[in-house]
Amino acid sequence: MKLVLTTMVAGLLLGSAGVYAQSVDIGPGGVSVDTRSPRDRAIDRDIRREDRMRERDRWERRRAYRAERDCRTVTQVRETPRGEVRRTTRVCD
Repeated sequence: MKLVLTTMVAGLLLGSAGVYAQSVDIGPGGVSVDTRSPRDRAIDRDIRREDRMRERDRWERRRAYRAERDCRTVTQVRETPRGEVRRTTRVCD
């Protein structure tokens, strides 16, 4: 009787523990349980997406700034036994 009661209590505890776990991951770092709701995870995902977009905008502004600087294209022509060799380089001040 005690064994049956103990087994039932253990089964109830293990069965109810899964209700609180929203996500269980098993990976190289071990087992992890995520207790956040799907809504909370979506909010975190949106925040990470905003961070990536902010970083990308910053990178594009830097790239545009570099492109606006005074740059010129320099072409060097060199004579070789096989003919002319042209080398074009971009020089920015």
